Amino acid sequence: MRKQLVLIFLLATLVLSAQDRLINPELYVGLNFGATESKISFNPAISQGFLQGYNGGLVFRYIAEKNVGLQAELNFSQRGWTESSGIYTRQLNYIELPFMTHIFMGKRSRFFINIGPKISYLISDKELVNQTTTTYPQSSKIQNPFDYGLCGGMGLLFTIGKNVVQLDTRINYGLSDIYSNKKADYFSNSNNFDLSVNLAWLLKVK
Repeated sequence: MRKQLVLIFLLATLVLSAQDRLINPELYVGLNFGATESKISFNPAISQGFLQGYNGGLVFRYIAEKNVGLQAELNFSQRGWTESSGIYTRQLNYIELPFMTHIFMGKRSRFFINIGPKISYLISDKELVNQTTTTYPQSSKIQNPFDYGLCGGMGLLFTIGKNVVQLDTRINYGLSDIYSNKKADYFSNSNNFDLSVNLAWLLKVK
């Protein structure tokens, strides 16, 4: 399943790369901030609800092709999980770098889709709730702080002079695991999954 997702994203990027170049490329920089809802895909499965958090950071967008550009971000992102039993909740704080193809329709008002890979690194984590009384596999130290995966979403933007205001939603799917997944380990899968909604302001600098 993970390999199929990678192939779909790569094919979509290659198909959309053959576009007409613009005479005057567009360059934007800005800020984004929003909310996250996250889980961890555990195997063996753990019954969970979504854990609320927030994310935000810097946005860089370059458009040199008709209806297609590139967007990179440098974000702080809160992820993690909360168990349905209510006995355990853990928050994971990442620095992440998404690098996406930006596909859009329209001029001053645009509908857009962003898809591409991202890499992340865990900078801290915190147990928000721990009411366990016995050894709990998911309360152990995070063994893989480096995370990589795929992200994709859509949104709307509005241009006012050189200013751009946009709202977008995104799905982020991790392809790596936060815990070791060797045969002797408890979890065979423990990858990140989260949804986000962000509001951004960008300034056109070129």
